Amino acid sequence: MFTKEEIMNLLKSDILTLKLKPGTILSETALSERFQLSRTPLRDVLKQLSLESYIDVYPKKGNFVSHIDLDSVEQMIYMRSTLEKEIMKDLASQLSLKEMQELKEILDAQKAAIREENAADAFLGLDDQFHCTVYRLAGREFLWNLIQQSNVHYVRYRKLHMLEKGKLLQIWNEHQRMLEYMANKETAKIDDLVHHHLREDINSLEFLEKFSEYIKK
Repeated sequence: MFTKEEIMNLLKSDILTLKLKPGTILSETALSERFQLSRTPLRDVLKQLSLESYIDVYPKKGNFVSHIDLDSVEQMIYMRSTLEKEIMKDLASQLSLKEMQELKEILDAQKAAIREENAADAFLGLDDQFHCTVYRLAGREFLWNLIQQSNVHYVRYRKLHMLEKGKLLQIWNEHQRMLEYMANKETAKIDDLVHHHLREDINSLEFLEKFSEYIKK
């Protein structure tokens, strides 16, 4: 027997990892059988998922995994870009050797993950770990946690981009340069790099055409 919280977390994970793709119908009957849970508590779970934008509920039609909202993605990119430029410049003035090593070890693990089968999931986890660590070392972990609360569209957008050939190595190289700029206090170079790192693909026609079925119209 699953608790409502466990079901919520499992469904969120399935949606964020694209195991449940945008537009997929979530049958109450199938979910009730899968989790051995009656309809009433299951509807509580679905209602909460709807409030957090994981699913869309259409009366008389059903529950569907939400399509990726590029407006939400752009807003998230804008916020992260604005914050991370300042956070990295602040951190450059105070980064210790121990903290540099902590970030380097994450990047070493991320580079190794590129060679793994189904690399995107492990790489994405380490991508988050790198950025989260930057926020934490700068004393801005609260802001990172705040970002995670409204991340459903952005996470899936990133996951789709990481399916592109060569994309993982490009992202890793940019992380490596971020660390080098912070370590060498080359703060004048940080703005352009962060801007490119976070915003390069948001207007990609190739992305829109390739994954149009997943994008909110």
